[in-house]
Amino acid sequence: MIRKPKDNEYKLIKCGKLFDGIQEALLENMEILVQGEKIKAVGKDLQHPQDAEIIDLSDCTVTPGMIDAHTHLTFYEWSNRKYETVFNSPVYKSMAVLYNAERALRRGFTTLRHMGGNSDDGYGALDAKRSINEGYFAGSRLCVLPYVQCTVGSHGDSSQQAMKNPALAGYLCSTYPAMGSGVDFFRNSVREQVKLGADFVKLMSAGGFSTPNDSPDDEQMSDEEMQVIIETAHKLYKKCTAHVYAAPSMIKLANMGIDELQHCSLMTEESLELLEKKNIPIVPTFSPYEEIIHLDEAKLAQKDAAFQAKMRQYEARLRRGRELIVNSNLKLGYGSDLVTVYRSYHGAVEYSSMMNSGVPAFRILKAATSVNAELLEMDDIGSIREGKLADIAAWRRDLLHDPDALKECAFVMKGGVVFETEPFED
Repeated sequence: MIRKPKDNEYKLIKCGKLFDGIQEALLENMEILVQGEKIKAVGKDLQHPQDAEIIDLSDCTVTPGMIDAHTHLTFYEWSNRKYETVFNSPVYKSMAVLYNAERALRRGFTTLRHMGGNSDDGYGALDAKRSINEGYFAGSRLCVLPYVQCTVGSHGDSSQQAMKNPALAGYLCSTYPAMGSGVDFFRNSVREQVKLGADFVKLMSAGGFSTPNDSPDDEQMSDEEMQVIIETAHKLYKKCTAHVYAAPSMIKLANMGIDELQHCSLMTEESLELLEKKNIPIVPTFSPYEEIIHLDEAKLAQKDAAFQAKMRQYEARLRRGRELIVNSNLKLGYGSDLVTVYRSYHGAVEYSSMMNSGVPAFRILKAATSVNAELLEMDDIGSIREGKLADIAAWRRDLLHDPDALKECAFVMKGGVVFETEPFED
């Protein structure tokens, strides 16, 4: 049982440098006074109780706990993901969520957004979230979508993996509650997801790179289906996001009132102009395409043959899309979307991808802290301010210039509780 600290327990953190999640500066010689679960004060030479525990991080840069806004947590081994997705039980997948949440926490990521399953997950991510919140397991805070809204044969249809066995593929489809067709189906599906505890709603507009039978240019829902998902989510006071790659779909979703977009890897000048005009944030998830943008044949060879072929086919458009995103005025979130090559809890690789692509360090740091907190509608995290939850991390490497700086977490605290850190490993 993870014991929550009491209000009469104080910790004084001495920072070498402090990024508070808001200011684009590293503040020198700051202190953070933590009372119980929350931040009591931030400043220099803070008054504190004599019995306060002193935590000396004077050799580190202290930040808010990092937030990964695009994770998939229901499998253990990326190299075995297809088998785990199709054949493992919902209970096993729920345990994988707990496992990945703990590993991420010990690497400085105090919050994760689970972007929805596409197989028979049994709503286990919601149970994992509740178990962590109740203190039975150590783990990152979870913002959870149980299932993505998708159509048969789409990027969200994991039964593609069983396409050579139609009977098995049909059975797998029957176990997925948010896969279907038509306005009435998706209206009721969104209602069901929200009823059972979904924190947000996501629709699968496009095909993808990792699935064998579709294309990133595909639009896999009708206009009416996408519109009713967005409208139903909003009527239930939930934000709606979308998996999307191609510009025509981005434009369509923006005009339908989507709150946020994922990927947007095939951005064009036209779609960028509209997203900027409407102030629609995106989570660009650079990591899954890094091996082709900054060519790494060894890493690329670890992906499925179809994935590799699509990345080579779309290389020029991926490069142009990334250039537009990097040089845009869009509000960027931070999300790793790791389903191959790296483990689900290796969110630090997105920092490398973004920095190596030319995104300024403070823009990345804000994306992974205060911006993501806003996207997740979690107002009590994301910055080091009085009254916020004491989700705090510290790093010894140079966050402003070292693309691998987030791979070595020196300290992590969640809700005033200090956890042991673990090193990054490939």
